[in-house]
Amino acid sequence: MKRLSLLLVAVFLLSVPVAWADDYVIGEGDGLDVAVWGVPELSVAVVVRPDGKITLPAAGDVRAAGLTPVALSKELTTVLTDYVKIPIVTVTVAGITNNRIYISGGGVAPQVMNLPGRTSLFKLLCGIEGIGNADLQRGYVMRDGEKLSVDLHDLFNNGNLKADIDLQAEDILFLPTNELNKVYVVGAVNTPQGIMYRDGLRILDAILESGGFTKFAKADAVLILRKEGDDRRRIKLDLDGLMKDGQLSENLELQRGDYVIVREGMF
Repeated sequence: MKRLSLLLVAVFLLSVPVAWADDYVIGEGDGLDVAVWGVPELSVAVVVRPDGKITLPAAGDVRAAGLTPVALSKELTTVLTDYVKIPIVTVTVAGITNNRIYISGGGVAPQVMNLPGRTSLFKLLCGIEGIGNADLQRGYVMRDGEKLSVDLHDLFNNGNLKADIDLQAEDILFLPTNELNKVYVVGAVNTPQGIMYRDGLRILDAILESGGFTKFAKADAVLILRKEGDDRRRIKLDLDGLMKDGQLSENLELQRGDYVIVREGMF
């Protein structure tokens, strides 16, 4: 009868969700509550050591880092079989110090973030203050010293959730500044400014977004300065012919870092 009761309790406990069972991987420094049903002397609160192990009475050292609480419960059940006839073990995460990721690169404020549980890259990007200042096309995630093949720009700006990934502890998120993505329009335009580059941006788009030409602008002698290696290439365009005669070949597609210079003329 006693054996039957123990089996019923085991079934009940295994059916109860364990905290962080699906969402969290145990790491160094985490606090764990280990409970062995009916054996209070083996039920302890422990902290995962820097070597990834915990120490339990009778069982000694057991690796915990890298396991979920459910997986560790099963491991401890096996280990304690030599000391308890039918061990029923539950593991609860009592304190989290391990679930950190690191953000750097200059596009946003550098920071260390503690994740509360399973967090996807998309959800994290949605919560980062100033994400609009980051160049997601050059951003990336590093894991265990290797760059992951995930397109942050496609994920966040295009909404391609198929590209989403779950983050893991110790991931590094590199978000560079998007200052290199600007196109600068200066000279005889009404609002000289830097415009954030986007795919398909053409020179006429940039001119119009800068308020259009002033009355002194020489639309037939617009200059683009484009960096190519260590040099600057000079591209002269006739936007007067574009606007009057529809010379679409003059409506050149711009590149990141281009300078558009609109010269002034007396007439």
